[in-house]
Amino acid sequence: MDCIEFNVKGMTCDGCVKSIESALTSRLGVQGANANLETGIVTVEFEPEHIQPPSLVDTIEDAGFDVI
Repeated sequence: MDCIEFNVKGMTCDGCVKSIESALTSRLGVQGANANLETGIVTVEFEPEHIQPPSLVDTIEDAGFDVI
């Protein structure tokens, strides 16, 4: 299991946090996601044999947010 953090721009409310976390945890290989509204940091626990960081970035961006 690997863990990675992303700096995400565009989170403005708890709904944004839930959207990001839901989008990420729906992906095969993602074991957990925690988006922090105050810091803009999204932490993702994932299985690298199933999903890689570029796909995690795509998932966040597809949800309508920018990864810096």
